[in-house]
Amino acid sequence: MGSTLFISFIVLIIIGAPIAISLGLSSLVAIFTGSTVPLTLIPQRMFTAADSFPMMAIPFFMLAGALMESGGISRRLINLAKKLVGHFTGGLAMVGVVACMFFAAISGSGPATVAAIGGIMVPYMIREGYNKSFSSAVMAIAGSIGVIIPPSIPMVTYGVSAGASIGSMFTAGIIPGILIGIALMIASYFICKKNGYGIGEGRFSIKEFIIALKDAFWAILMPVIILGGIYGGFFTPTEAAAVAVAYGFIIGFFVYKEIKLKDLKNIFLDSAVSTATVMIIISAASAFGWILTAERIPDAVAIGFTKLTDSPIIYMLLINLLLLIVGTFMETNAAIIILTPIFLPLAIRLGIDPIYFGIIMVCNLAIGMVTPPLGVNLFVACGISKITIEQITKAVIPLILTNIAVLLLLTFVPQIITFLPKVLM
Repeated sequence: MGSTLFISFIVLIIIGAPIAISLGLSSLVAIFTGSTVPLTLIPQRMFTAADSFPMMAIPFFMLAGALMESGGISRRLINLAKKLVGHFTGGLAMVGVVACMFFAAISGSGPATVAAIGGIMVPYMIREGYNKSFSSAVMAIAGSIGVIIPPSIPMVTYGVSAGASIGSMFTAGIIPGILIGIALMIASYFICKKNGYGIGEGRFSIKEFIIALKDAFWAILMPVIILGGIYGGFFTPTEAAAVAVAYGFIIGFFVYKEIKLKDLKNIFLDSAVSTATVMIIISAASAFGWILTAERIPDAVAIGFTKLTDSPIIYMLLINLLLLIVGTFMETNAAIIILTPIFLPLAIRLGIDPIYFGIIMVCNLAIGMVTPPLGVNLFVACGISKITIEQITKAVIPLILTNIAVLLLLTFVPQIITFLPKVLM
């Protein structure tokens, strides 16, 4: 059954079937051809995966991100970022990265962050003389920070799959997300300096920055309320997502007054489509993962890895290599649901912190968002700038290498990840 599962899955991926269809159909084929288990198991597993209180955070965070995007939040965050770093060489690229970091603390989704910030920044950068491919590449990879800085939908998925504290995962993602953002800004500076575009705009002005900060105050307050409420014990991450929706609507409708009643239909519709896409993938991945467990494939993999090494560092380097490959063809949430039960037990046996392991998984798979052939962030950015996947892939390579360098730093220095959870949780 295990062989049939993998062969059918690979064939479906090769012929271009959507990841959810590939996961669900390969599970169906495996059970139909190699087991006496009734086929009703598939819908039962899919329903059970979605029927979870923590998973309710996903549609709420999706809706909150849509409300904040439509409510003028992204424009104010971009203006704040511009006043902060816009005067440097490559300033607009840095503005895009910083704005994505701000928006990441709202949306929890990589593609949503690219769409919200990139939709404004990419045309602006092109008008200011930036290379079209580079502008798109920066926004695509900066958008991947959306799943690292909390709140993060993949972290919710990992927390459910691993039985880990979602609050601790959120806390642990803060420093890695900031480090990745800073590294991308430094890389953008040198790329822009080498290619001679993005000379900066004037000098830093405290007065202008304070004005922009006041204008964006309600936007910045949102992650403070969400994360402060979670860490303060006032509400769970799932309840925090509902609070985010209420806050996003109040700010966009009553304070900034940029959300109109007629806009709500499209906001709810877009959020529903995005949520359905993610939840179908998670449900199908759950059925796929059940077959892996039933066939004792996690045990076989654990034995194989044990024979290779009993060193935690070597094990994590092997996991990094595997996840970088997996991320190129598998959606983030699906990969987490399938691979967590396989690799986490051995990691715990080797004394590896499950929160640290989860952040490494998310950071790895975030890179997968900008690596073809899946590369969902690349496709969103290409749609904005009207360029081909080949053009953006060439431009994004130096930035991917930058992310991998930060990933290795996090791997070798786990205290960077575990410091905040130990202090705050």
